[in-house]
Amino acid sequence: MRILDTHLHLVYQDRFSYPWLANAEPLNRQWTAESYFAEAEKLGIESAIHMEVDVAEPDIAGETAFVTQVHPRVIGAVASGRPEHEGFAEYLDLLVRNPKVRGVRRILHESPNELSQTPLFAENLRRLAPYHLSFDLCLRADQLPIGADLADKAPEVHFVLDHCGVPKVAAMELDPWRQYIRELASRPNVNAKISGIVAYAKPDWTVDDLRPFAEHVIESFGWDRVVWGSDHPVCTLTANLTRWVEATHQILSGASDDEKAKLLHRNAERIYRV
Repeated sequence: MRILDTHLHLVYQDRFSYPWLANAEPLNRQWTAESYFAEAEKLGIESAIHMEVDVAEPDIAGETAFVTQVHPRVIGAVASGRPEHEGFAEYLDLLVRNPKVRGVRRILHESPNELSQTPLFAENLRRLAPYHLSFDLCLRADQLPIGADLADKAPEVHFVLDHCGVPKVAAMELDPWRQYIRELASRPNVNAKISGIVAYAKPDWTVDDLRPFAEHVIESFGWDRVVWGSDHPVCTLTANLTRWVEATHQILSGASDDEKAKLLHRNAERIYRV
C-alpha cells in the first residue's frame, strides 16, 4: 500500500534560520530530503508534501521556493503564512505563482489564542478559497474550539487538523479532547491528519497507547476526511519513521484495503490536489 506523507519537515540550517530549534536540541541539526527518502522509500512512502518548519519570517519565501524543487518526490508544499498581517493578500498573490504550493499554515499551538481571533485573521483565511489553498490547523487540544470557530468563519476553505489535535498522549488524557474532536468533525470543511501523536507519547509508548487517539479521529471524521503524516523528524523524539509507519499499519489492521488507501494516499491527493 503506497503512502503519501502529508507532513514532512526538512531542515537546512546551512540555508535558513529556525529560531525554535535552539530549544529543541535533539532536532537541532540538518534533516535533508535525501536522508528522509533513504528510509521512507523502503516503507512504501512514494511521495511527500513538505510542511513549513516555522523558519524565521525573512526566510519564509526562500523556504517555500527551495523545498518545492529540492527533491522529485516532494510533490507539494504547505507554506508558512501570517494571516494576522495586513499584507497577507499581497503575499498570497506572490505565493500562488509557485505551482507546487497547496496550502498555508500558521503555527497556533505555541501562539496566544488572541492571534487568530481577530476579524483580519478570518478575512485573510477566506482569501485562500479562490486560490484553492487549504489551511493546516496546528492547535493544542484545549484550543480546538478555536479551530471550529475559524472553520465557521471561512466555510469555503478546506482545513486540515494537524497531529490529531495535539492530545496529551503521554497522560492518556482523552477528555475533553474527544468531545472537541467530535465538534470539530461536525464542520464539513475540516479534515484531520493522523500524525504527530508519537511525539506526544511516552518514550516507551506502545501501539495501544496511540490507538484510542487515532481511532477516535478516524471514527469522528470518517474515512473520507483523514490523511496520514509522518511529522518527520519530530517523530524521532520518541521513535523513528520506520516505527511510526509500522504502528500505523497495526492501527489499521482491521480496516479494508479501500479504507487504508483513503487514509494513506487517496484523500491526500484530493485534499491537497496533487
